[in-house]
Amino acid sequence: MKDTEKIKQEKEAGGETKKRGGFNSGSLVMLFGALVFAFLVGLAVFFAAVRGEEQIMTPDVCGKDVIDALLELQEKELYPRIQLRYPDAAVDRGVVLEQDPPAGAIVKAGRRVRLVISQGVLINRIEDYRGRSIETVRAEMQTLLSSNLPSLSIKEPFMYEFSQEPAGVILEQHPEPGSSISSSTVLEFVVSRGNGRTPIKTPKFTGLSVKEALDLIGETNVDFVFKTRPVLENEKAETVVEQSPLPDIEIEAGVRITLTVASPEKTADDEVFSLFTYTMSKNPYPLKTILNVQLPSSERQVLLETNFSGGELTIPYKLPSGSVIILSLLGRELHRETVSFPTSF
Repeated sequence: MKDTEKIKQEKEAGGETKKRGGFNSGSLVMLFGALVFAFLVGLAVFFAAVRGEEQIMTPDVCGKDVIDALLELQEKELYPRIQLRYPDAAVDRGVVLEQDPPAGAIVKAGRRVRLVISQGVLINRIEDYRGRSIETVRAEMQTLLSSNLPSLSIKEPFMYEFSQEPAGVILEQHPEPGSSISSSTVLEFVVSRGNGRTPIKTPKFTGLSVKEALDLIGETNVDFVFKTRPVLENEKAETVVEQSPLPDIEIEAGVRITLTVASPEKTADDEVFSLFTYTMSKNPYPLKTILNVQLPSSERQVLLETNFSGGELTIPYKLPSGSVIILSLLGRELHRETVSFPTSF
């Protein structure tokens, strides 16, 4: 009986051993699967690293403004390394002179691109400005002042002399051409007034409309002053009815011709006939003067474009109420006013 129970206990123990053995085999299979999966993931990461980052073709930014160049590099996920240089030739400040890698090179995203940027032409010697227009030199100097060191400036007012050179031409300069530029250099110019003794013949203005008279002034650049008076019998309104001096009379340059215009008896309900009057500073020689008008419709017209020596400027006009008259000298606005009906008391 005891033997039978012993045999039974041994069988039960063997069964438990088999169960435990089966559980261990399943765990090994799962562990092996996890190792295989980890190996495959690692292999994928390895090949991704070997392949590297995205390949980019470098854009061509040479000759472009530095801001535009930086935006193009940013779009390509490339980063700049900036170097500054004074170029040998005349190149504007802020222009890309060189790049490395060159345009069209295949690089990885995130690569740094070396950009050589122009600092503008380095000016270390005084140019020869004699024989050139003072207005042209002044405009060039403004450009140099905004882009170059050491600083240059022009002393004003200028000294003027009568000469055979046209008015506005530089006759002398200090410092002399070729002088070294210090940290701050002031240029002094002697400018021609022109030959004030050269006589001219007065054009014929009588019988011309206001527009025709203004066009003729622009062509001949004569000095002038307008007056208005009521139209008389047998006269045509809005035309020049008198002039002094008379036509074909020799006068010296700078002598003013007085032009009298007959005013219209009446105008349209929305129109104003009047005399634009503005006193300008007296110039040593005639300078480019433009009188524009902006109509209520936003259309722009030129009333007068001439070289004017300054003083009182008078221009007759007939314009819609609300128009804006704009006076400019050498491209700079001096004055503007709005056309309106006269105030009645």
